Parts: sequence; C-alpha cells; structure tokens
Amino acid sequence: MKATMVIENISKLVTLKGKNKARIKDELKDIGLINKGVIALDGDRIVYVGEGTLPPSIELDEDAIIIDARGKTVTPGLIDSHTHLVHGGSRENELAMKLKGVPYLDILATGGGIHSTVKATREASFDELYTKAIKSLDTMLGYGITTVEAKSGYGIGDFDTELKQLEIARKLNEDHPIDIVSTFMAAHAIPEQYKKNSDEFVDIIIDEMIPEVADKKLAEFCDVFCEEGVFSLEQSRRILLAARNYGMEARIHADEIVALGGAELAAEINCISADHLVAASDEGIRLMADKGVIANLLPGTSFNLQTGKFARARRMVEEGVPIALSTDYNPGSCPTENIQLIMSFASLIMKLTPEEVITGVTINGAAALGLEDKVGSLEAGKQGDIVIFDSPNLEYIIYHYGINHVDKVIKKGELVFSKK
Repeated sequence: MKATMVIENISKLVTLKGKNKARIKDELKDIGLINKGVIALDGDRIVYVGEGTLPPSIELDEDAIIIDARGKTVTPGLIDSHTHLVHGGSRENELAMKLKGVPYLDILATGGGIHSTVKATREASFDELYTKAIKSLDTMLGYGITTVEAKSGYGIGDFDTELKQLEIARKLNEDHPIDIVSTFMAAHAIPEQYKKNSDEFVDIIIDEMIPEVADKKLAEFCDVFCEEGVFSLEQSRRILLAARNYGMEARIHADEIVALGGAELAAEINCISADHLVAASDEGIRLMADKGVIANLLPGTSFNLQTGKFARARRMVEEGVPIALSTDYNPGSCPTENIQLIMSFASLIMKLTPEEVITGVTINGAAALGLEDKVGSLEAGKQGDIVIFDSPNLEYIIYHYGINHVDKVIKKGELVFSKK
C-alpha cells in the first residue's frame, strides 16, 4: 500500500469513525478523537487513520506530500447541507429599514424581500450568476466546507430561472473543488398570479416542472417551503411524493414560523431531513425521532432575523432526533458563508456541545445529503476530504468565534486551500 499524502503529528484528530449513519443522543458526542494522529491518502482516498506513525505496510510515494499538523486540530471536511447558493443581487439596502422596525410585508410591498432576489436572479445571465456563486464557493472552501447543497427557488413561477439555477449548480460541481448537491425548490413561494389558486401552481410543479428536472437529471432532492401562507401540508405532501416518484428524495422547510405540522409531515413521508424547525411541536419532534428524520438546524437565520426564537436543539437531542447544522446561506435571512460562525451559534445559543456541533457539520450533514458512505468521517476507504484547523483543540474553534481557524483544506486528496 502506498501513500501520496501524509498528515502527521496531528495534535487532535477528530475522525468521526464508526457507523456510517446519522448519529443520535450520546452517539453525537462520540467523535473518535485520536491524540497525536496520522492520516495517509493514496490519490483521492484515505488509506490509513491512526495514532502515532504510519505502519511499515504503507510505503511513501516518491512525490508524496508530507504535512506537519503539530499543534493543529484535524477534522473531516465540513458539509453545508442547506444553502441557496445560486442567486442574483443582494439586499443590504434593506438593512436600514429592518433596523427601523419596518415589517417584512412592507419591505415586500416596495419590491424588496424575496421579490428583489427573484428579479435579480431572473435578470442575471448564466455567467453572472456562475461568477457570483464561484466567489461564494471560494469563501466556503476557505472556511473548511468541502460539500454543499444548493437549492433553486428564485424563479417563483418562472421555470426557466429554476432550470438556470440548477444548470449553474451542475456546472459549478464540474468546475469547483467543492462537491455540489442540487435541490429543486420551485415551491419556495406562491407566484403573485396564482395567489387566488395556489393549487394550480402546485399542479404545474408536479405535471410540468418535476418531470423535466428529473429528465435532465438536474437535482437529487426536492424541497418545499411548508409554512402558513405559503405551501400547505397537503400541497407539500403532493409535491414531495410526486418528486419521489421521479427519483428525487424529499426534504422540507418545516415549521420555521408557526407549528403548522411540517415536522409531522416529514416523519409521515420519511423525508431525509426537515429544516429550520424553530416552531416544531413536541409531537413533531417525537415522530421525527421515531422515523430517523434529520433535523437540519439553521441558527444563523434565527440570529439574523432577531426573533429571539431558535430551534429546540437540546430537546431534539434528548428525544433522539439526528441533528445536522447548516448556514442557510441566502441573500435575505442569512447572508453568510461562514459555517464556523454557525457552529459557534449552535453551541453558544442552542447549547450544543462542541462534539455535537462537529458531528452536525460532518457525518450528520453527510447523512442529510445521502453521502454518509462517502464523506463525513476520516476512515480508510472514504474520500480524502480533510480540514486542518490552526487550533489546539475542537473547543477552541467554538470558543474563539467570528474568525477563520482554517489552516489547510484537502479535497479528494489534493491541497486546495492553504492560509497565506
């Protein structure tokens, strides 16, 4: 066995080794920590993870890259399993209105809010959206993210825009080191022309949009914003089951604002994840635990919206719900690519331990994308996605918040980012 890259003298090696499935309860804290660890890779695959030095059975390639991680913490590549990556424009012009307490509906009435993003995304060319998204991906990579989920959803009735977003995501996946997983989300809001008959728009999504997205193989998942005043439980059920019939797995924006029953629906139809869940009911949480639906929590959104309400992460852990954590990067409610800041919010505000947090952005994030057999932990046979943090331990990354602790990022066995 040979090694083309070796990371040695690792002070704290967080492997997440073990079961390739979403972790729950005490499993969330079992991060497979190794003191003075070593990792060997052959090409894009990990071939050895252990303590001390490499065994004699591993021979160094003549051009092998040796990285000394003395004093560093090493983890699997971070996984951001909920983003709205491809979009046009930005909405910093709304900040002054928000600070003055202008209600969101009044901002919408002036052409702001999601309307502004929809307009900017429709009007932007393929190249303009691609270039903007590449910039965000470069930022994400620098923060240690090696896999990203990217949703469409800024067409709002304009199918060409939805397809453009998905086609850009596919091109990004070909061109950028970060792996992109695409989600079709035409059911993001009700278009103005269908406000009085939203079921007609649902029929269009089911009968026209989903079949074409599936035929073009543009998305692995389908998502719906199931919320009061947006898509009802029955409409969400219809869309997600139709998408599943075309090979797209179901995920759902659930109970973000009111306890509509999105968590219960996610359990009923076995969604791979239910996201947001700020207002999820006790019964919804219990049912998600019973069915193993992953709770994808987005504390950055709650922080930015300043509602004072966050998903009840500790209750979910106690009930046995698998927890993932994501940025929800988008131009409106969470305009940040900094997953390390999200990790700090999850711990400092939602009271998750550093061990639970790192599990949420690695193996559980991978499971939320159906990739737990490929990424999310550091074990022989897995893809060589690795982050080296300039940090003495995991706790320091959470504790010293708001800065970038990444020293190096390795993607598929190649050094793709190094701090200057």
